[in-house]
Amino acid sequence: MALGPAAAAAADLRIEVAGLRNTDGTIFVAVCTEAEFLRPFCAHVGEAPAAAGVVTVTGIPPGTYAVQVVHDENGNRQLDRPGFLPLEGLGFSRDAPMRMGPPRWEDAAFDLPSEGAVVRLTMRYFQ
Repeated sequence: MALGPAAAAAADLRIEVAGLRNTDGTIFVAVCTEAEFLRPFCAHVGEAPAAAGVVTVTGIPPGTYAVQVVHDENGNRQLDRPGFLPLEGLGFSRDAPMRMGPPRWEDAAFDLPSEGAVVRLTMRYFQ
């Protein structure tokens, strides 16, 4: 009897968030492919209380990704944005710069190996 192909490797990604202005609410994390980047939904997501400052997303196939993070301070599960600038914090892998808009994929992208990785980023607040 032949065995089927080995299960595809899956990695864990630990996201460490610095610069939180308080420990209120929740940190929401999306680990996105290039096609998903800056869209409302990404295949790999996670969340943790802001007080933890860390979110681990498991079971991600190795590849190239970008992380986007929102600090939902008031717990309404959305990024509050009454005008152009958000009221709550945003962050991106590699601390990708936001110049008059969201960062470019190339500035936020990183390779996730099969053994997993740690991404450190700094939360940014605009109001």
